[in-house]
Amino acid sequence: GSISAGKKVINGNDSISGIPITSLYGKTRKPSKAMLENLDILVFDVQDIGIRSYTYISTMGLAMEAAADQGLEFMVLDRPNPMGLNKIEGNVLDMRFKSFIGQYPIPYVYGLTCGELAKMINERGWLGTGKCDLRIIKMKNIGRDQGYDKLGIRWVPTSPHVPVISTPMYMAATGILGELGIFSNGVGYTTPFMTMAAPWVNAEDIAEKMNSLGLQGVIFRPVKYKPYYAAHKGDEIGGVQIYVTDREKVDLIPIQFYFLQEHHSLYPDKDPFEMATDQQLQMFDKALGTDNIRKNFSKNFKVSDIQDDLVIGLDDYRAFASQYHLYD
Repeated sequence: GSISAGKKVINGNDSISGIPITSLYGKTRKPSKAMLENLDILVFDVQDIGIRSYTYISTMGLAMEAAADQGLEFMVLDRPNPMGLNKIEGNVLDMRFKSFIGQYPIPYVYGLTCGELAKMINERGWLGTGKCDLRIIKMKNIGRDQGYDKLGIRWVPTSPHVPVISTPMYMAATGILGELGIFSNGVGYTTPFMTMAAPWVNAEDIAEKMNSLGLQGVIFRPVKYKPYYAAHKGDEIGGVQIYVTDREKVDLIPIQFYFLQEHHSLYPDKDPFEMATDQQLQMFDKALGTDNIRKNFSKNFKVSDIQDDLVIGLDDYRAFASQYHLYD
C-alpha cells in the first residue's frame, strides 16, 4: 500500500518472517512457472475497491490464468466491496480496448465482490487458458444491501490515493478525467479524487454552474488549492470539491463529463482533448473501455450526447451477473 499507481514494485523479503515477496506490479504481471514451483495452492487475499480500472482484479485474473497453466488450485478469500454490491455504473468494456486497467467486459463500477468476479471470469471462459480450479471462501453475515461502512470493520488504505472508505466513490466520479492530465482531481493534494480544478478556472463560477444542474445526490463547493505533486504541482488552481450527499441516488461517472460540459461553456478555448497528449487520450479511452464516448462528447461537449454510450451493455451485464452472486 505504499507504492503509487504506475510505480514498479520490486521483489524483496517480508521484514518479519523473511518469506520472499515476488512482485506482480513490475516487470512481471502474471506469475511465471518458476514463481509457482513447489506450491500447493495460490491464494488471492486482497482488498479491492470495485472499480474496473483498479488493477487488483487484473492481477487476480492473470494469477488465475497462471494457476490454470500449472494445475494449481486458486483460492479467493473474499472481502467486501466498498462501492457496495448494488452500485453498477458505466458502459461494459469493449474488448478492443483491453488493457491492464480493463481486462474484462464488465462495467466501470461492477457491483461484485472479488470472489463473485472470479467466479464470473472462470465460468464465462474469460481466462486465456481455460478454467482454473477455483475455490472461494465466502464471507459470513453480509448481504447485497449491506454497505462496507455498516460492517463494523476498519478501512485499511489499499494504495496511497485510496486513504478512506469513501475514496472509491469519488474515484468513479473523477478518475477517468484524471487520465487526461489537464485537470487536477485531487491526486497530489489532500483530497484524492474529490476535486476537479485547473489554473484558469474560477472556482465560484464553475461551482455555480455545477450546482445549477441539480444533479441528484451530489453538491459542489468552490475550492482553491496548490497541489504538492502531480498535475499543476505548485500552481494556484481553482475548481470544485465534490460532496456526495446520497450514495443511492448519485450517478458518479457522469459527474466528470458534466464538469467538462460546464468548463467548455466557460472556457471554450481550453479544449482538454486538444491539450492532452496522444498517450493521455489513449489512457482516457482505455479507462472508459471505448473511444466512442470521447469522440461523441468532444463534438459538442454535451452530456446528453453520450448518455446512451455510458450505459452500453449494462442491461445484459445485469442480467447475467446475478448468476454469479454469492450473497443475497
